[in-house]
Amino acid sequence: MKDFRDLNVWEKAHGFVLDVYRESREFPADERFGLTAHVRKSASSITSNIAEGCGGETDKDFARFLSIAAGSTSETEYQLLLARDLGYLPEGTHSTLNTKVNEVKRMLNSLIQTLNSKGQ
Repeated sequence: MKDFRDLNVWEKAHGFVLDVYRESREFPADERFGLTAHVRKSASSITSNIAEGCGGETDKDFARFLSIAAGSTSETEYQLLLARDLGYLPEGTHSTLNTKVNEVKRMLNSLIQTLNSKGQ
């Protein structure tokens, strides 16, 4: 078992989730149960899956949860694109968040590759 707080990717992802929560406060009130909730859920799913994977017994289990977290980065990336296209996120804010989520995605994929190569 690993402590998720010791992972650089979790720390980076946690900062990203906090940014998503801050920026989504400005979304229209009628999106509270729609896009606001969805983008927050998909973003927090990244860190939640990293943490859950750390509780697993094997590197294979951990890699599986990291893969789910990586999928959540793509989902969040789309939600942010939708928010931008609907006019809820300014272009600059979208660009910054998009850069951050893609950095997390690259870090996750690198860690997954490392874990998978150890298991071979």
